[in-house]
Amino acid sequence: MQQPPAPGMLSSIARRLPLANLETTQGLKRVLGPGNLVALGVGATIGAGLFSLTGIAASENAGPAVVLSFIVAAIACGFAGLCYSELSSMIPIAGSAYTYAYVTLGELMAWIIGWDLVLEYAVGAATVAVSWSRYVVSLLDSWGIVLPARLTASPFETLHMADGSVTHGIANLPAAAAICAVSWVLIRGISQSAMVNAVIVTIKLLVIAAFIGFGLSYINPENYHPYLPPNDGTFGHFGLSGVMRAAGTIFFAYVGFDAVSTTAQETRNPARNMPIGILGSLLVCTLVYVAFATVMTGLVNYRDMVGDAAPVATAINRTPYHWLQTAVKIGIICGFTSVLLGMLLGQSRVFFAMSRDGLLPRLFSITHPRYQTPWLSNLFFMGLTCLLSAFLPISELGHMTSIGTLLAFVLVCAGVIALRRISPDTPRPFKVPGGDIIPVLGILSCGSVMVFLDRMTWLRLIVWLAIGMIIYVTYGRTHSRLAQPKEGNTAPQG
Repeated sequence: MQQPPAPGMLSSIARRLPLANLETTQGLKRVLGPGNLVALGVGATIGAGLFSLTGIAASENAGPAVVLSFIVAAIACGFAGLCYSELSSMIPIAGSAYTYAYVTLGELMAWIIGWDLVLEYAVGAATVAVSWSRYVVSLLDSWGIVLPARLTASPFETLHMADGSVTHGIANLPAAAAICAVSWVLIRGISQSAMVNAVIVTIKLLVIAAFIGFGLSYINPENYHPYLPPNDGTFGHFGLSGVMRAAGTIFFAYVGFDAVSTTAQETRNPARNMPIGILGSLLVCTLVYVAFATVMTGLVNYRDMVGDAAPVATAINRTPYHWLQTAVKIGIICGFTSVLLGMLLGQSRVFFAMSRDGLLPRLFSITHPRYQTPWLSNLFFMGLTCLLSAFLPISELGHMTSIGTLLAFVLVCAGVIALRRISPDTPRPFKVPGGDIIPVLGILSCGSVMVFLDRMTWLRLIVWLAIGMIIYVTYGRTHSRLAQPKEGNTAPQG
């Protein structure tokens, strides 16, 4: 059979996924309600950003004013969340920002944001898995269970052994085990994943509430002075630029509500429930972040958190409740587990959507005959993320995840404006109020936070997108369903 001619780049930019044909996509079960979605968003959001990045952002960028950084990030997320809600109620299928961009901004922009989400979720999940491993090792050690040090660190990490010798790790096996366990839960089904997530989110929130409640009485008001330390002459180090740099750093903490939108095709009544899930989880997380950061910076002076990998434990040491350390470690482990679940869930759904549209090999959109989940996509990312978390010290890529999230939010806000002009008469079960004001504010606020990120973060993003463009030009644009005259309007069945 003769293949159709390869489309040019200009036609790839112009062609968009027809909005009228989206409902033909099948293969996933609609089982999630609004409570499941809020829990998923909270579970995928509250984790490394709260327990680790709060101390880093306070000590290096904003001081006690890191609370303001969380508020700045929340405002930017709020604008983006409203735009997500409008699009997810109109386009209730898997794929999140990738699918929204495909419908509104064209195939090339869709590929860019989909490839960006690959980095956002995969690197983010691997980073969280490494942090999960460290807390599990610490907890087991406190119980007298000592794991071999070389099997809990990557080959690039230097270890100082008890006998005084210096060596390197072999592989971070606990991190890889966490990825495998969560992937197995996701393959088993979205209902089971939602139930597991609800349990661990409840534990996590109870522990956070205990930290805030017990810590309030031991806050030292002197730790809040100066609340906004003056800039030390370096851009991003305290002062207003420091608050904005910290907002960019902790944006990683808000990635979770994007994972909610990836489950639109598995949600009952998505027109009603998606806005509730997205905005509800964003509100809960913002309140938790502000309260948690206020207590932490009140218990520990921001200067004492420089280089502290476990600022929460340091803060607890300022109270007489040392038993709370074990409880908080358990809560943090639960937090990281739910974040892993949300990130790996979102990643597999984005790949499912890109494969469904022909931009990636078709095998990633095959659903399990019994569990009705994209199990091959889950397995692929289980392997990839296991390798990253076991063999690479990737904590430095936290900033990379933040810039990827910000770029996704900018394009979603732009997509709302574009779709209102492309399809003004299409029913919108949820519509962002105020015309284009909120989408424009979302673009400006998220774009402003991106500007304050460092040059290396921008360089990593540019290199990653360049790799993605090579793959798109050599595979995606010629295999796209929209490039096939007879199949352009037919979605593959799961």
